[in-house]
Amino acid sequence: MRAALGSRGEHERGLRPAPEASWSISAHYDKRLMLFSGRANPGLASAISRRLGVGLAPMTVKTFSNGEIYCRLEQSVRGADIFLLQPTCGNTETNISANDALMELLVMADAAVGASAHRVVAVAPWLGYCRQDKKSAPREPISARLVARMLESSGVDRVLTMDLHAGQLQGFFHVPVDHMTALMMLADYFNALNLRGDVVVVAPDAGRVKLNKKFASLLGADLAILDKERPRQQVAEIGYVIGNVAGRTAILLDDMIDTAGTLRAAGEAVMAAGARIVFAAATHGVFSGRAYENLAAAPFEKVVVTDTVPLRAGAPANVEVLSCAELLSDSIKRIFTDDSVSEVFGGQNQMF
Repeated sequence: MRAALGSRGEHERGLRPAPEASWSISAHYDKRLMLFSGRANPGLASAISRRLGVGLAPMTVKTFSNGEIYCRLEQSVRGADIFLLQPTCGNTETNISANDALMELLVMADAAVGASAHRVVAVAPWLGYCRQDKKSAPREPISARLVARMLESSGVDRVLTMDLHAGQLQGFFHVPVDHMTALMMLADYFNALNLRGDVVVVAPDAGRVKLNKKFASLLGADLAILDKERPRQQVAEIGYVIGNVAGRTAILLDDMIDTAGTLRAAGEAVMAAGARIVFAAATHGVFSGRAYENLAAAPFEKVVVTDTVPLRAGAPANVEVLSCAELLSDSIKRIFTDDSVSEVFGGQNQMF
């Protein structure tokens, strides 16, 4: 019978354990961060790139004449941490729809996985389909859950997003979700205005009370609530204001502004209740349909949003955009270096 490895017979033949290697993986492995941008929000991607000091990697992405999306990463990504900067929104300047942007993100992720990237992170500060997070009527899909499954199937290892419409959206994913918030950024903006008189934060509905209560505490303001009913999608009916807004500066805060019809009605209701001046603020300025017409006719002194969604041409003069590039670049850096992301907010980014 052959002697076992390391037996006395082998030592007698002069066999010895191999000497310890003179190099290590940690000494020779150079961890790389690479940024790729789709066509949904190239302006925000460029701002993030500048803050990180990392150039956007070259990529070919286009739409064929039949509407199909094509993508090719133009340099090696083997072993690199890939961050795909792509909110799933439309962009009139690059001529893509929200569905194009989602498909583009999926094929970008698949290309990176197929090219042996070490880790693929989808940076989607605006996550499309987020409002379709539950069944409100029989035989409806839960489309937000479907989008989560699609992203995971494409090979994404992690998702970085901002101010989701509802907390349960994080639970639709089996991969980690880093949930950023623009709440502190918006609070800093209004604190810098040194608003005169009493300030009251107005929650657009009962589901936003916790978020607005946190915002009010950052401003040292009181809280009021709007009574709102939603009979069907993208239609809301404003009842009355619960709380005192008479003679005060009111700030309406929500996670997003889409057609702005509901927001306009809310602003008019607050002014009718006696508010001296009214502002509106939201993380995501989607601004679809007749949004600009509604905002121009609304009684808002300012409508403040961030640049998670690119602003199309023709915005009213009262719309102001804050950049979230610093927040996202800091988060990307912490993910890459395996540091705590929640420390960006002092652990106070759980808004639901």
